[in-house]
Amino acid sequence: MVSGLESVELSTLILIVVAGFGAGWVDAVVGGGGLIQLPAMLLVPGISPVQALATNKMGSIFGTATSAVTYYRRVRPDLRTAVPMAVIAMAGSFGGAVLAANLPASVFKPIIVAALVAVALFTALRPNVGELTQLRHSGHRHYVLACLIGGVIGFYDGLIGPGTGSFLIIALVSAMGYAFLEASAKAKIVNMATNAGALLFFVPHGAVLWGLGLVLGLANMAGGYLGARTAVKQGSKFIRIVFLAVVGALIIKLGTDIWQDSVR
Repeated sequence: MVSGLESVELSTLILIVVAGFGAGWVDAVVGGGGLIQLPAMLLVPGISPVQALATNKMGSIFGTATSAVTYYRRVRPDLRTAVPMAVIAMAGSFGGAVLAANLPASVFKPIIVAALVAVALFTALRPNVGELTQLRHSGHRHYVLACLIGGVIGFYDGLIGPGTGSFLIIALVSAMGYAFLEASAKAKIVNMATNAGALLFFVPHGAVLWGLGLVLGLANMAGGYLGARTAVKQGSKFIRIVFLAVVGALIIKLGTDIWQDSVR
C-alpha cells in the first residue's frame, strides 16, 4: 500500500492541507472544489494524473459525506429524488473512471468550457432563478429527469471531476426548479455517490495514495462542515454569488489548459 507521503516536503503537505480545506468549503457551498484540490495534488513528486484523480476522490468523499449529513440535518432534502439520482450517478461515475484510465481529459475540455459559459450566462441573466423551489415536473417525469442528470454528471465526475457539484446544482435549479439551497443539499448526496463510484474502480487498480488521501480527506471534512453550515445560514442568494464566482474560475482554468495544450 503506497501512502504518497514518502517524498512530500512539509511545505507541500501544508499547501495540500490548506487546498483540501478550501476545496471542502467550496464544494459544500456550490461544488467545484476540484479546481483547488487537483492542482495541489499535482505538486506531489512523481504522482501520475490517474493517481492524482483517484486520491482527489478519496479526499473528496470525506468532505462530501460531511456536508451531505450537515445539509440533511438542517435542510431535510427530499430523499425520494436524491437517493435514486445518487445510485445512477454512482454507476455513471464508475463508467467515467474506466474511461479516464484510457482517454485523455483534454478531449472533453472544450465541450466543458462551452457548457460552463452557458451555465454562467444563464445564472447571471436570470437573477431570480433558484430563489424559491418551483418544481417544473412531477411524478414519473420528475424522477426520470433526476436520474438522467445523475447519470450524465456522474459520468463526467468519474472522467474529469472539477465542477461536478456546480453542474449538479445548475441542473437541479434550471431543469428541475429547485432553489439553490435545496439544490446544494441534494447535490452533496449525489456528489458523495459519484466519488464512491469512481473509487470502486480506482481502489482495486491501486491508484489511491492512501496516506495522502487520508490527510486530504480530514482537511476536506473540516472545510465541508464549515461550508455547509455557511450555506445554510446565508441561503440561496449567497450560494448564487459564490456559484458564479466558482464557475468563472473554472472557465478561466479550463480555458487556460486548452490554450496551453494547443501551443505545446
